[in-house]
Amino acid sequence: MRIVLSILLLCLPVLTFGQTVKGIVQETVANKPVPLVGANVYWIGTATGVSTDSVGRFEIPLVTGQSRLVVSYVGYRPDTLSITDLAAEVRVTLRSEATLNEVVVSASSTQIDRLNPIQTELLTQRTLAKAACCNLSESFETNASVSVSYSDAVTGARQIQFLGLGGQYVQTNVENIPTIRGLASTFGLNFIPGTWVTSIDVGKGVGSVVNGYEGMTGALNIELQKPDYRAETKQSQWLLNGYVNTFGRAEGNVNFSRALSDKWSVAGLGHASALRTKIEQNGDGFLDLPMYRQYNGINRWKYSSKRFMAQFGVKALYEDREGGQIKQTVSSSGPLYTFLNTTKRVEFFSKTARLYPDQPYKGLGLIVNALNHQQDARFGFSPYTGQQQTVYANLIYQSIIDNTNHSFKTGVSYLLDRYQESFRQIPLPTNRTESVPGAFFEYAYTHNEHFAVVLGNRVDFHNLYGPQWSPRLHAKYHIHELMTIRASAGRGFRVPNLIAENFGYFVSSRQVFFKSPLRPEVSWNYGLGITNEFLVLGKKATFIVDYFRTNFESQMVVDIEHPREINFYQLQGRSFANSFQAEFNYQPTRRMEVKAAYRLFDVRQTMGAAFGESVLLERMMVSRDRVLLNVGYALPYDKWKFDATLQGNGPKRIPYLAEGYVHTGYATMRIDRTPSYVNLNAQVSRAFKNGLELYIGGENLTGFRQKNPIVAANAPFGPDFDAASRVWGPITGAMVYVGFRLKTL
Repeated sequence: MRIVLSILLLCLPVLTFGQTVKGIVQETVANKPVPLVGANVYWIGTATGVSTDSVGRFEIPLVTGQSRLVVSYVGYRPDTLSITDLAAEVRVTLRSEATLNEVVVSASSTQIDRLNPIQTELLTQRTLAKAACCNLSESFETNASVSVSYSDAVTGARQIQFLGLGGQYVQTNVENIPTIRGLASTFGLNFIPGTWVTSIDVGKGVGSVVNGYEGMTGALNIELQKPDYRAETKQSQWLLNGYVNTFGRAEGNVNFSRALSDKWSVAGLGHASALRTKIEQNGDGFLDLPMYRQYNGINRWKYSSKRFMAQFGVKALYEDREGGQIKQTVSSSGPLYTFLNTTKRVEFFSKTARLYPDQPYKGLGLIVNALNHQQDARFGFSPYTGQQQTVYANLIYQSIIDNTNHSFKTGVSYLLDRYQESFRQIPLPTNRTESVPGAFFEYAYTHNEHFAVVLGNRVDFHNLYGPQWSPRLHAKYHIHELMTIRASAGRGFRVPNLIAENFGYFVSSRQVFFKSPLRPEVSWNYGLGITNEFLVLGKKATFIVDYFRTNFESQMVVDIEHPREINFYQLQGRSFANSFQAEFNYQPTRRMEVKAAYRLFDVRQTMGAAFGESVLLERMMVSRDRVLLNVGYALPYDKWKFDATLQGNGPKRIPYLAEGYVHTGYATMRIDRTPSYVNLNAQVSRAFKNGLELYIGGENLTGFRQKNPIVAANAPFGPDFDAASRVWGPITGAMVYVGFRLKTL
């Protein structure tokens, strides 16, 4: 199977080249046009298609020999248009099917990309607005596939879980540029403000070979606000956002865009946030949330002409954090334990494309990105410093073979990573310089819109670990108009960043041992999914079920089974993750949406190789079961919107850290598990005609929290202190927030 896959190629669009057709898709509600979000737009007889954005707009590349454009949306009559004038904006109004007269909602909270062979869910601005979404880590509250939690009780770092594994196995891109990786793995989810985001693509299974080799279990691609394209207006567009919550956290955001001419446009994104209130709810003397300040900004430009397109810009970020002890408890004495962290990050990016107006299927694009990430921290008396310098380039050429049913992309890439880290003033064995040139080729075959197979492979020449192959396969088949089956398989690899990915474990007195040299992690991922759209009592419903399995050939084990140690060593034995998810979406009445989902994980890893043992154990900090229920209701024209999300989290295995416990072996050691818990998030928003929207909401409204998340909090410099290993749920109670969004033109 793997030999066959090694000669296969994958096709996933990254850049749009050539001439395009632009337009807007809408419906009519109460004699007024309302945009349709997530409508499908594609050239008839091809797999070239797009989905409409948060305001119903689309931009689709022209396909040679095609002039008929199909616009469809489940529950609405599809429309086929003949395109004769490329300069004119297309405006399409879809009408409800006779059997779906009651369905007049303008969009669904769950949008599955109908044309993509990869199982991909699109989170639009409408979906993100169901919660405050102050940053990327808070953008998945209503999503069943991605779960987010705090990694410890001191630093405030958040981590995601996806297909039963940590976020480090997901390739997280910003506009197809690998971004949250390396040292940014610790706090990177907090570095992307929610108001900057226009959409998030959540792809399950191995990612695209075009974007690199690190997408082992999935890919997140975040699209940000872009420069204004409407040159004829010569007006500036603004978005202002303010937020404050009962913990004292305050945020302000500003998005600005303007078309300077028919070829040039500019945009600026700004963010400032802070929490200066000391939150301590459980009486252990430690801050439950770190105090912090963050300043973050992007300046970006776009140039567009008939034969050339370029986007480029600069990002800059500064953040400082302060956590730890704020007072002694009755049973504690000595100096206070303090956590400090400062992050400074500067990044340059550019995306350029050579266009071929007479051959719109052909294109040449180049992505370039360079960054410097500096991080300095202190865990009590133990200092940490880290620096990452990265250069990334990706050159892509695309064309067809004979006709548009056969297309290909090929290109070369280069990744340079330099890591310099020290802990307790001792250089770490993970310090290295990675130089990785690579090449890829991909082929896509499509038969009408019913069948598509995408086959891809890339080879990367790692200066430290030799050649690495990444074959990948995705296939899609429409069983009938409303049912689609997808399958995927492929290999991925990555070099772990042990400190950044396990930052919380260093808020402890554990001794750190590197028992194996650093090696790449290698996995194979296989997936199968079915999406079915149908009617229940005459109303639109969608049922999605998928299963994915990840097998590791090589993996770095992070062993915290010994109460006073962190041991890093190479896997010897089996390691796998099984993920099953079923999701049901339903619109029982006009303007009402209901989502119910169940997720099951079976994740196991062989432990003890560094100590002469080999025991297959359940992976720590992974809930076997998770249930999600989301209900949303909107009044006409979205004047008022009401949303509520209930999450149920099953038990997790955690280390046994009872006082005096001595680890004697993996086969006989004690096992500890957390209880199940439920939390509730809700929000109400009110929109006004002048572009102002006010919202009020709450998180963890059930008030559930861990009472004693820190082990030996009364002796933070003693041998048993641990602020991470037993953090499995919320450590703060209910929180209420208020905010506003104001769009101006």
